[in-house]
Amino acid sequence: MIQRKNKNLHVVRDQKDLTDKIVEDIIKELNSEDGTANDLEEQIKKHKAERRRRIVIITAVVLAAAIGVYLLVNLQTYSQARTTEVYASEGAANNNYAQFAKGVLKYSRDGISYLDQKGEERWNHSYQIKNPFVDVRETCAAVADKGGNDILVFQEDGIKGEIHTTMPIEKISVSEQGIVSAILKNDSSAKIMCYDTAGNILVEHKTSLTGTGYPLDVALSEDGEMMQVLYLYTQEGKITSRIAYYNFGEAGEEETDHQVVGKDCENTIMASGFFLNKSTSAAVGDDCLVIYRGDKKPEEVTTITIEKQIKSLFHSDRYIGMVLQNEGKEGYELRLYSASGKVAMSEDFTGDYDNVKICGQQVIMYDGKKCSIFMRSGIQKFDGEMNNNILEIFPIAGVNKYIVMSANGMEKVRLVK
Repeated sequence: MIQRKNKNLHVVRDQKDLTDKIVEDIIKELNSEDGTANDLEEQIKKHKAERRRRIVIITAVVLAAAIGVYLLVNLQTYSQARTTEVYASEGAANNNYAQFAKGVLKYSRDGISYLDQKGEERWNHSYQIKNPFVDVRETCAAVADKGGNDILVFQEDGIKGEIHTTMPIEKISVSEQGIVSAILKNDSSAKIMCYDTAGNILVEHKTSLTGTGYPLDVALSEDGEMMQVLYLYTQEGKITSRIAYYNFGEAGEEETDHQVVGKDCENTIMASGFFLNKSTSAAVGDDCLVIYRGDKKPEEVTTITIEKQIKSLFHSDRYIGMVLQNEGKEGYELRLYSASGKVAMSEDFTGDYDNVKICGQQVIMYDGKKCSIFMRSGIQKFDGEMNNNILEIFPIAGVNKYIVMSANGMEKVRLVK
């Protein structure tokens, strides 16, 4: 008699055969129940469709809520500003301020410093400048002594160079690389100079009333390769302005004095010129706006007649803004032009503001405690007063949040009803 030595031993079928058998049994069972397999497939399709419908509904609700919040925040006019934080600063009332990089430049006759958005000093540099004024780019800035002979160039991490001129400084323009152009003048003549950060002369351009005309403004492109100069002279008893561009790269090597563009404008004074970005620039006169495009040899895009008196002029990398005196009625017009010369916004307002600037999609006007803010859409976002006289103001991250420089130092405020 043979005895089983292992009672737990079983004979197992091939795994594939077993799986196939199970699948066949399930299919037979389903098919035997009046098309249950087809019903199951239909139920799966319905489930997927329902899930997609729910996702669409949830997305629509979230989007509608986001739009609602945006409209609630941006389609109403606020009239008060609540101070949320104060970072005190000694002698704040005696300083000047300019928005720079992610913080603020604080400068006076005795020195300049860079503050972050918590009012902390990142660096400072002492000097003795009688009449300081600044030209600020995104990450580079220069401070000069108007009527004096000193120019200092700074970046986010501190001083980059010092320049000493041989004639009194009238105006300056700085590029992102720290190249500085300056209009220098004395009682008998004027020069246009370009310097590197070490103070070396890159370009020396003499002017004359009977030749080029008298230089009223100078501007440098971002890379410092292109320079725009606005001249004023008389021709046959008529006041004439000249818009000139100089290219110090390869495009201007074959040109006399590197001048690649020259345009005369009769019976107007072109007194302000600037670069919006690398390839777009503009010149503004008392009755016209001329826009150019091109980073080698700029070409005129359009000339726009300004039919009202210009009270204020400002710009960003996308827009050219003006405050215009309304004729025959009270108040002013706030007008924005796009880089192509089209009117991007036009709104009337009342009140006088000595300071006007554009930050992104917001135009900020202020004078003393008074402040008015318009959105690019034309909505007046704020019309009221801050708690202290405004020395500088700009928006920061967050809903309705701003930094205000005042006699108290740095304040963070939120616009409220």
